Amino acid sequence: MLLTYVDESHSSGVYFLAAMLCPDTEAIPLTDALDQVVEKAVNDHGMIRSHTELHGYDLFHGKREWGGLARKPRARIGVYANALQAIADRDVKIVITGVDRIRLKQRYGDNAGDPHAVVLPHLLERVDEYAEHQDELVMVISDECEGQDDYRSALRQYRTEGTAGYRPRRITRFVDTLHFASSAASRLLQAVDLVSFLHHRIHIDADSDPRAKNANAQMWARVEPRVIRTRLWTP
Repeated sequence: MLLTYVDESHSSGVYFLAAMLCPDTEAIPLTDALDQVVEKAVNDHGMIRSHTELHGYDLFHGKREWGGLARKPRARIGVYANALQAIADRDVKIVITGVDRIRLKQRYGDNAGDPHAVVLPHLLERVDEYAEHQDELVMVISDECEGQDDYRSALRQYRTEGTAGYRPRRITRFVDTLHFASSAASRLLQAVDLVSFLHHRIHIDADSDPRAKNANAQMWARVEPRVIRTRLWTP
């Protein structure tokens, strides 16, 4: 079984969904490893608690629960890097799909639809395709978002009628429905959030400081070997 954790990262120009495909045998070891990353941060720096969420934006910028390290960027980057290494050390796969929001609006106008709903079938297609090649089943756990019932209904349609677009596919490897959970309660949702946030930040070239660019590139290099698919749809 591939436990597949999904989270989004977006800005005005692009919308990405990332999925981390985690074999069931890797779920507990990866959770433990991420717990150890936070515990190490507690021991090294204090000012946070052992159950603190590994949230990409907050960790990167020193916000909310990571506010105690706001003046210690090296410490926060170290925690981020350690978490990404924990992910890279496990037998997981990463799929990232996205859409150019500006081109989407230009092409389809008021009929463009919600970008999450546009990107989700692209992501599910690639996950289902990989699972078929590996002769695995999939269970999806996504970060909580608006429109959850609509996305569950869409999956039922994808099972019976298939998806639309230039690479339509009937989804056959998914077990049950789409499950939604709070990232604060799931280290594995936090893991895909860290991946999604950093990928998006690099893609939009958010940092002008060469030192920050270099740090981002070094962190991304840790998990890049786990990435099996990236695609940005430009309508």
